Amino acid sequence: MAEAKPSPQPERLPSSRKLPDFLQSVKLKYVKLGYHYLISHGMYILLFPLIAIIAAQLSTFSLHDLHVLWNHLRYNLISVILCSTLLVFLSTLYFLTRPRSVYLVDFSCYKPDEARKCTRKRFMDCSRQIGTFTDQSLEFQQRILERSGLGETTYLPEAVLNIPPNPSMAEARKEAETVMFGALDKLFEKTKIKPKDVGILIVNCSLFNPTPSLSAMIVNHYKLRGNIISYNLGGMGCSAGLISIDLAKDLLQVHPNSYALIVSMENITLNWYFGNNRSMLVSNCLFRMGGAAILLSNKGSDRWRSKYRLVHTVRTHKGADDKCFGCVTQEEDENGKIGVSLSKDLMAVAGDALKTNITTLGPLVLPMSEQLLFFATLVGRKLLKMKVKPYIPDFKLAFEHFCIHAGGRAVLDELEKNLNLSEWHMEPSRMTLNRFGNTSSSSLWYELAYTEAKGRMKRGDRMWQIAFGSGFKCNSAVWKALRTINPAKEKNPWMDEIDQFPVVVPKVAAL
Repeated sequence: MAEAKPSPQPERLPSSRKLPDFLQSVKLKYVKLGYHYLISHGMYILLFPLIAIIAAQLSTFSLHDLHVLWNHLRYNLISVILCSTLLVFLSTLYFLTRPRSVYLVDFSCYKPDEARKCTRKRFMDCSRQIGTFTDQSLEFQQRILERSGLGETTYLPEAVLNIPPNPSMAEARKEAETVMFGALDKLFEKTKIKPKDVGILIVNCSLFNPTPSLSAMIVNHYKLRGNIISYNLGGMGCSAGLISIDLAKDLLQVHPNSYALIVSMENITLNWYFGNNRSMLVSNCLFRMGGAAILLSNKGSDRWRSKYRLVHTVRTHKGADDKCFGCVTQEEDENGKIGVSLSKDLMAVAGDALKTNITTLGPLVLPMSEQLLFFATLVGRKLLKMKVKPYIPDFKLAFEHFCIHAGGRAVLDELEKNLNLSEWHMEPSRMTLNRFGNTSSSSLWYELAYTEAKGRMKRGDRMWQIAFGSGFKCNSAVWKALRTINPAKEKNPWMDEIDQFPVVVPKVAAL
């Protein structure tokens, strides 16, 4: 019998393409920033221990004690006035300082038609027939496709798949309308709310910003009300979806009884690169057609039907550093063709931004035991100069589910290793990358839809969304499930094929 050959080991990534070890150079100022957030956003919860102490004290009173207290207050007008004033003051302080709860009522992800489906073979056939790519560029794209983690069922817009391609403003608008209105129609159907009930509208699309804006296109199509508060975010990369969530959260704090509608998407039609610069060709191989619509509410009456409550948002911006600022840039190549250039420093920059973000987020979400271990080793290394191994907090103790932006296979591999996550935790991100590709800011919602379709989301579960974006930014959102999600009642793009997943995605070396 022939001797079994050992399975080939994946090649090691060059150091420049790896995420750095997060805690080798943690800065104390970011730890301090996390505790600052905890204190400044949570002062109102100090009232609860006070109320609990008073309640506990009262519970020890006998009927005789209560009778004596009543008689004392009856004949002591000053005590009655002081107690009443204190009670009114504390109640007023609580209701004025507590943040409004923000609920995620529901969300919807757009699933393109079968005609838009793009296999690897179709992608390469179209690239060859265009006639602008050299043999070396075609070979490079083939290798990227094989190692990217994308499967055979991703989607591209009609203008890109046509031979010859016909990118134009009209085709780009057509793609934007198809994605936005497709997601919104399903969302309005699921939530049963009327478009005119929406008071806040936020649209984010990084590379396509026409006039009138995308938000204006939605207002016109659905005839939204004239006093709607609308925003159109551009140029903010793949993390713009969580920036939109954070903006909506702030707006819902000052606009009571409101619905906030968020549309996250990217536009491929006018942003396809037809040159031979390798740093720009990578985007062609990774980005695909998709989008999501999310409905948020601050109405207390919506809590019973909402899926999640927003717990935290943490935003990190490294744009003050020139290397971070220039690692993802839309520019012209040497032949004047526009594309999105990805720097070789992208992985290192992403790792630094993530390190800062999770260092700030940690005090808000980690159990006290993890915080004490982390803080003790950090102080020992930084202040006492002790040679101790950095302690990496176990974020699995803080979250049951992880939705990590499906930007590419190499990033997901490195995050899985650095955060010590299991294949089960990474499955939604990997399967989204495989099935839909990198849909930019909307990929987090395809991942959440996958988790729901698998029946994994239970009441009380905590979920961490994290995304990266040009500039360079790393943003997080933490949600808590308000109810168990029944997949049999869900309508999302995974439902008719969820039994086919997870699929095996071979781990191969990145370029």
